Amino acid sequence: MHVAPSILSSFVTLFVTIGPVETAVVFASLTAGVHRSQRRALALRSVTIAGVVLLLFAVAGSAVLSLLHISLPAFRVAGGLLLFLQALTLTFSSPGLSSLNESEKRDAERPGDIAVFPLAFPLIAGPGGLSAAVLVMGRTAGWIEAAGVIAMVLVCLLLTYVAMRAAEWLIAVLGRTGADVVSRVSGILLAGLAVQFVFDGLGEAPFLRG
Repeated sequence: MHVAPSILSSFVTLFVTIGPVETAVVFASLTAGVHRSQRRALALRSVTIAGVVLLLFAVAGSAVLSLLHISLPAFRVAGGLLLFLQALTLTFSSPGLSSLNESEKRDAERPGDIAVFPLAFPLIAGPGGLSAAVLVMGRTAGWIEAAGVIAMVLVCLLLTYVAMRAAEWLIAVLGRTGADVVSRVSGILLAGLAVQFVFDGLGEAPFLRG
């Protein structure tokens, strides 16, 4: 089965920015106490909410940029820089933990519904994932490629849900070292994709055209 390079690139970009494995590691930590009995419901709700937000950004992102008079090349450069910063975080920090600050971690450990915050946002649908959704949709040509990108978003969300449900098993199999390796490899891949987005944006910049 032939897979268009743009669709494959979109999948890799979305996969490493959403980070199913890194999300599962943090999910297991956040739900180890008072939320343990609610894991299945929390996983489903958080992935659903994050999915709605990601799909909205993917479908309506370009229209919003137009309303704000922000060109797609300019957003490619800005989004590429943002993704590059996330790549550095993935490469040099503990997996997933850098997406939450200490205050957010303390809030998540208290009784209450954490499906929206911090699970759906910023853990699953963080700034990097939202930017990636707009960027990969912005380089599609035709409804077939656009449908392919939406399908990749759904696949990544499904993988995230599966990883969250199997979080304890993943931690047992991978261990902290394995999770670090996955995080660092993802960071390296994301760094290359981020720089490519910057190159694409600069290549379409009016002041650089010959």
